[in-house]
Amino acid sequence: MDKQKVYKIRPHHGMCLAYFEGKGYSQGFVRHMGEILSLLEEGALVEMTVAGDNICSACPNLKDGVCETADKVETYDRAVLSFCDLKENEQLDFSEFTQRVQKRILETGKREEICGNCQWNEICRSRKSRWENTKIPVSRE
Repeated sequence: MDKQKVYKIRPHHGMCLAYFEGKGYSQGFVRHMGEILSLLEEGALVEMTVAGDNICSACPNLKDGVCETADKVETYDRAVLSFCDLKENEQLDFSEFTQRVQKRILETGKREEICGNCQWNEICRSRKSRWENTKIPVSRE
């Protein structure tokens, strides 16, 4: 049996991916984000990190390995971890992660509380989450 690939992901990217529509910092970033989303949706494991992840590698805010918005996005990450009852370095199926984000943040109206000051807030506010109607168990209990 093949071992599932593990992708490091910043917890706040669970919200970003829910509303991703092909807009972003640059064409290269958009292409990369779409590719990562496709890989994750194929059945990957994700590992929660509050540092640079597989998505960040194409972000123009990453200069010489340092995120220019590190403090702000770390706040987003820690809030998502808390609301989703996750810990840094924890691994879980991407589908379980997306459902925790959907049920515990997006459906409860917490997204704007977490990242309402993000430059992409209007996109998220005006769209439905791609995971809104998926039925996957939220916890392993």
